[in-house]
Amino acid sequence: MLKLFNMKIFLKLALLMLVLSAQFSCNEWLELPPREGLIREEFWKTKEDVEAVVMGAYSSFSSMDEKLFKYGEIRGDLLKGDYNLSGEERMIMEGSIYPNNGVSNWSDFYKVINYCNEVIHYAPQVQDIDNTFTDYLMYGFLSEAYYLRSLSYFYLVRIFKDVPLVLEPTLTDDSPVYPLKATETEVLDQITDDLEMARDWATVDGYLTLEENKGRTTKAAFDALLADIYLWRFDYEKVLQYVANIENNINYQLVPGSRWFENYSPGNTLEGIFEFQFDDALNQANSMFGLTENNAHQYDPSDYAIELFDNENPLKKDVNRGLDKSIKMQSKGDYIIWKYIGRVGDGITVRAGIQRNSCNWIVYRLADVILMKAEALSQLERYNEALNALMEVRDRAGLGLPLELYSTPSSYEDVILEERAREFAFEGKRWFDLLRMGRRNGYARKSALIEIMVRNVPSTQKRILQTKLTNPLSWYLPVYETEIERNKNLEQNPYYKY
Repeated sequence: MLKLFNMKIFLKLALLMLVLSAQFSCNEWLELPPREGLIREEFWKTKEDVEAVVMGAYSSFSSMDEKLFKYGEIRGDLLKGDYNLSGEERMIMEGSIYPNNGVSNWSDFYKVINYCNEVIHYAPQVQDIDNTFTDYLMYGFLSEAYYLRSLSYFYLVRIFKDVPLVLEPTLTDDSPVYPLKATETEVLDQITDDLEMARDWATVDGYLTLEENKGRTTKAAFDALLADIYLWRFDYEKVLQYVANIENNINYQLVPGSRWFENYSPGNTLEGIFEFQFDDALNQANSMFGLTENNAHQYDPSDYAIELFDNENPLKKDVNRGLDKSIKMQSKGDYIIWKYIGRVGDGITVRAGIQRNSCNWIVYRLADVILMKAEALSQLERYNEALNALMEVRDRAGLGLPLELYSTPSSYEDVILEERAREFAFEGKRWFDLLRMGRRNGYARKSALIEIMVRNVPSTQKRILQTKLTNPLSWYLPVYETEIERNKNLEQNPYYKY
């Protein structure tokens, strides 16, 4: 039985207190004793102290679900803004981006990173003190810290490109730290090395509950993240290696098409690999219900998203994922996002009461890695194998062969990206998928990306935005101006310097 527990973790840096964890309510597997008003030397004494900070990292990351949605969607082509959309977000959507825009504030990622750095730094020292802190437990916690730190950095390089690479915790409050930026390549080299090392320490399915096995890092979660990173780096053989690890694990299976909506309600299906857990009954609420419910009027499906799920076109009719599943028609021409507010995929039954804010945020599920495999195979010109992988997902959705698919990498790329748009609409993946296409083969398809990026922009802005987007450095966000003021060694992203 999951139960409510209010936890505060306070750690002092030297003589001053650094609050590492805001109050949050957790699943039972996150439940830990409170540690209030402790200086660092008093805190890092037991394995429970280490676990508390690991859980703080999970909680801090999960609280970013709304931001993960925005970073992965608002610059893509599946959303359009409604009248309650904030001015800052509307400017991002329309390509009017400046360093004072709060959307570009990366501090929440670095909060997670500092939790993880604390664990990596102190866990071995705690083992010297606590003789009940076994190698199995310590390396398990270390694997989780390395994973969450690496996932944070993977988001950062896809959003900002070059970022500070901080690998040590902030140990004192009186010695300002002014880290320089590392290049995207340096960051990706670091996190792939970390993940390949720490994967050996991760469990396969060794947690006590379903929520833990889906909501804490496992070997499959490592494999999915590594496959994603290598796809971003266009190392297709490595992608296939890590996808194969997951496909060989019988614990992960695609759910039948008729049960596809169960990925969101109740969640934690056989398909799920890694999901940030939410349970409104425990006061552990997500942000997505409030962001997408009927009266929010912030984000609506774009015309392109509606076209993807066009039930009037028998060749596009997507019974299992489309109308009343991913989106719902309120009235003619008026659609809302349904994934996060529906209790079932009927377009009618809304989550109620304690279920309202309980939809997990899915980071990886099996369909994702299968389509990573299809993309990697097609870029290697192994078209028959790529088609077989693609059809695993399309067959599950009840769709036949794509109409226009030719034996070229770009033809497969277009079809696979469209399939990913259907499968993962509004799940924070679309923008990164499009960036991957635009970056591939020395920006060979830059014009195709620009054409997609201006779909939702007002006609008066299209020409201006097209001109801006010819510079790939504009595809990344600026460093938030507050960070520039705080860190004298931090340089603004080149596109936004002038």
